[in-house]
Parts: sequence; C-alpha cells; structure tokens
Amino acid sequence: MASLSISIGTHLSSTRHFKNYSLPQTQNSVPSHHYFGSSLCRTRGPRLLGNGILARAEDKARGSTSSSSSQPQPNSNSEYQLEELTQKSGSCDPLCSLDEISSSDFEATYQPRTDLLKALAVIAAAATGAVAINQSWVAANQDVAMALIFGIGYAGIIFEESLAFNKSGVGLLMAVSLWAVRSIGAPSTDIAVSELRNASAEVSEIVFFLFGAMTIVEIVDAHQGFKLVTDNITTRKPRTLLWVIGLVTFFLSSVLDNLTSTIVMVSLLRKLVPPSEFRKLLGAVVVIAANAGGAWTPIGDVTTTMLWIHGQISTLQTMKDLFVPSAVSLAVPLALMSLTSEVNGNGQDSSNVMASEQMAPRGQLVFFVGIGALIFVPVFKALTGLPPFMGILLGLGVLWILTDAIHYGESERQKLKVPQALSQIDTQGVLFFLGILLSVSSLEAAGILRELANYLDAHIPSSEVIASAIGVVSAIIDNVPLVAATMGMYDLTSFPQDSEFWQLIAYCAGTGGSMLVIGSAAGVAFMGMEKVDFFWYLRKVSGFAFAGYAAGIAAYLAIHNLPISLPTTVAQVPFLSGS
Repeated sequence: MASLSISIGTHLSSTRHFKNYSLPQTQNSVPSHHYFGSSLCRTRGPRLLGNGILARAEDKARGSTSSSSSQPQPNSNSEYQLEELTQKSGSCDPLCSLDEISSSDFEATYQPRTDLLKALAVIAAAATGAVAINQSWVAANQDVAMALIFGIGYAGIIFEESLAFNKSGVGLLMAVSLWAVRSIGAPSTDIAVSELRNASAEVSEIVFFLFGAMTIVEIVDAHQGFKLVTDNITTRKPRTLLWVIGLVTFFLSSVLDNLTSTIVMVSLLRKLVPPSEFRKLLGAVVVIAANAGGAWTPIGDVTTTMLWIHGQISTLQTMKDLFVPSAVSLAVPLALMSLTSEVNGNGQDSSNVMASEQMAPRGQLVFFVGIGALIFVPVFKALTGLPPFMGILLGLGVLWILTDAIHYGESERQKLKVPQALSQIDTQGVLFFLGILLSVSSLEAAGILRELANYLDAHIPSSEVIASAIGVVSAIIDNVPLVAATMGMYDLTSFPQDSEFWQLIAYCAGTGGSMLVIGSAAGVAFMGMEKVDFFWYLRKVSGFAFAGYAAGIAAYLAIHNLPISLPTTVAQVPFLSGS
C-alpha cells in the first residue's frame, strides 16, 4: 500500500499562503487549525501493491494521463488563487462544512483512546501466547500446537486484506512462535538451536538470492533499460499483438521474476492499446505468459529457485524437460483466445495511447550488464560449485561499481544508483519469504511434514497426481509455502534430483497460479494496475488458463513416456553438464 501524505511543513506553509491571499471572512469561516486534523480534508493516494516498481509504474501512467488533459481557466483572480492554494496544500476548500469540522474534532478526541485500546489488545494477545507456550500441554502435544499455530498464521496470511494485517508481519510472528514451541517440545534446547541454525543457513541462501536479484532488476528498471525490449513491439493487429505480447513476456519472465515481467509488459500495453476489454485480455495473457515463462528456468520463479538452490532440480535438465510443457501451457490459451470475439472483432485505435518515457543515459549498457549478471548465475555455480546467491552478489557488486563509475560527478542522477534502488525493492516481500520458509522448516524439524508425506503416499500413490493437485491448490494458496512444505515432506532419497516429481512440482506450482487472478504475484499486480476484478478474470480467463495447465502436464507426461530422449546440443557444453 502506498499513500500520499501531507507533511507538517506543507501545512504550515499553506497556512501562511492563506493569510496572504486575504480571502473574505464569513461567519462560517473555519480557522486554519481545523484543516490540520481533518481526515476528510486530506489528500489520499491510490491503493498500490507493496512493490517499488509497481508504484512507479502507476505513477508514470497517472502522470501521463494528467498531463494530457487541459486545466480549465479560472473565472476570476480570487478563484484562481483559491484553486492554486488548494493544489499546493493538498487540502479541500477552505470553507469546510461544519460536519467535516465535527468529524475532525471527534477524531482528535477519540483517536488516542482507540490507539490505546489497539495497543493493549496486541500486548494482551502477545502475553496470552507467551503464557500458553509455557504450558506443559504444549510440550506434551508439540505437533498439535505447531499445527494449530501454523493454521492460524496461514489463515491470517490468506485473509490479509480483510484483517488489515500485513502478511509479512504475520509470517514473522508465526515463524518465531513455531520455533519457540519446537524448542519446548524438542528433547533438548541444544537440539532445537542446532536445527534452527541449519534451517537459517538454508533459508538465508534464498533470501540473499532474492535480495540481489530484485536489486539488479530495480537498477535496470531505473535506467528504463527494459524499453530496449518493449519499444520494438510496434504491431497494432489484434491477433498478432496477442501472440507477440505472450511470447515476449514468456522469454522475459524466464530471466526476470514474474512480478517485474508483468509490470513491464502491462506498462507497455498502456502505451500500445487504449483502455478496453481487449487490453484487459492482453493483460491476462501477460499473467499466463509470465507464470509459464518462469517455470522452465531456475531463476525465472521463486519456487524454481528454491528447488534449484536446495538441489531438487538442476539447470540444464530443468530447461530441457520443462520448456515444451511451459510453452504448451501458453500456446493453448493463446490459440483459444485468438478465436474469441474480443480479439477477432477488435479494431485498434492508437490515437489515445500514452507517451513513452526517455531511456536514461547508458540505459542500454546497464540493461545488458544486468541481464548478463542474472544469466551468469547458473554458469558461476557450475564453474565454482558455490551457492547461487554468491553468483548473484557478484553480479550486484559489478553493477554497483559500474553505475557508480558511469554516473560519477552527476549529482542530479543519484536516483539511478544502487542506494536508491535498495530503497525501492520489495523488502516486505523478502521478509514474507523469510517468515514462511522458517515456519515450514520448523514443521520439518518436528517431523510433521514427514508424517504428512507418509499419509499422502498411503492414500495417493501417484506422484503425478500429488504434483498436479499442488498446482491446482497454488491457484488459491501462495505457492511458496506449498513448495517449501513439499520439499520438507520428500527428501532426495524419496525422489532424486531431476526426477519427474520435482520437475512436475516446478511446472505445476509455477503455472497453476494462472488459473485465478489471485493465484500469483503477477495476477495481483495485473489486478492493481488494470483494476480487474476477481470475477471478470474467472469468467474470461480461468478456463483458458486451466486448459493450458492441463495441456502442459499432458505434454510433459507424453514426452517422458516416449522411448527416445530429446537430443540437445546444449547438453554437450562442458561447464553446464554438472550444473
């Protein structure tokens, strides 16, 4: 969520301007101090996702729209002064109504009491939890207590919007609570501490990798580097544009994360296509393509990255086995959408498209170095044997030094340097991953996930069915904890590296989220940027996405049941054979 707030200095400055204008005083005139506390007289920004790139994309679109509209001329000098005052201060008309004043006084009186009650409620809940954890029942029933905490915490994450609690905070509290229960129920505290250290080492690899990758992408985006790709899309033919947008997003998402790919491509659609049902459909294609493209490379999606870092999948085998199923999962929806009336009966009007921003200086250089740093990570891992996060930190360090060098002495371009990029990345998203992964690792340490795996094996003997079901569930529940739980349930002795089970998990968890708009970060970003609701996506897109999902699974099973293997020249590359 991002909102526009008015600083105290702005209010004081606006009050001085108001006095200088000498507006006529009436009986109902309101002293300036009423504006300062009035909730109805404050400007509030739009509701955005907690991602710096998405917020900037929304601001660009809003700025382009506002600049194209002409402002009406004021009827008189006094009205012009009043309008200018309102715009500068971000306040409403100085002659606020008495109802608004009453509302302001009410908030000023009762808000401190409300805040105090909320603080006491949070403290009471924390104290109750601390007392409950120390009970002997928790030590005797560790599994039940941990399952209960995980269920409550996960419900808080699912209903984040309704409860107005950020899922990152809920995830961190859940992780600490679960490990506290584990320390009580473990045979000794030393064992629990050792388990926590091992879990922290594994989780930190993923967190460091995500942190470095997000920073690199943010630096490239700050230099408008992605315009090198998007500016080359000039077609206006509906069916051609449908396929071009899908294919470009598919390959872009194989290197970038799904969220960034979606934001870049939806921003492009705003430039190419005026607001219409057809543009919404193209945005849905971006969501499907972003999820499909991220499933076939180790760095394309956070779930495949998790599986890759922990050794369940390897670079070359994953790309070779999942490229065709991922491409099929995109091609089927594109083919079906090409037959719809929204595509066939659409005539493009490019008269109302938005102006394109200028690429920042040396944007092409930063783009190629940044993308090269991301692609080099698997090569670095194969050459050195070091974890992938070391490769991404190497790339970040190189890009950091490069941007410092090319912008040396350019004080007006500080926003293009890494420190500014660090302030823009989705830090709360990284903390959410940290909380979820630590929570799941506590369940694994307690043996709960192993018991669940044994239960599933006894009742669902087919690993393909389990993987497919996980993909369907990922359309409703976040795929990160689902994949993390699966990794805890099954180790490499049950399913070795690059087995069909792990490959299907990578594909299903990556593409299954396309079936519902809330099933992936790409879908949520699309909702926020194009104001698409849940039921529109369900009616117009979910059927196509499910058809592609099922077709991709069928393609994977068909390929692996063939008596011949798919040859590839890439397999002969020496430094990739052991990646």
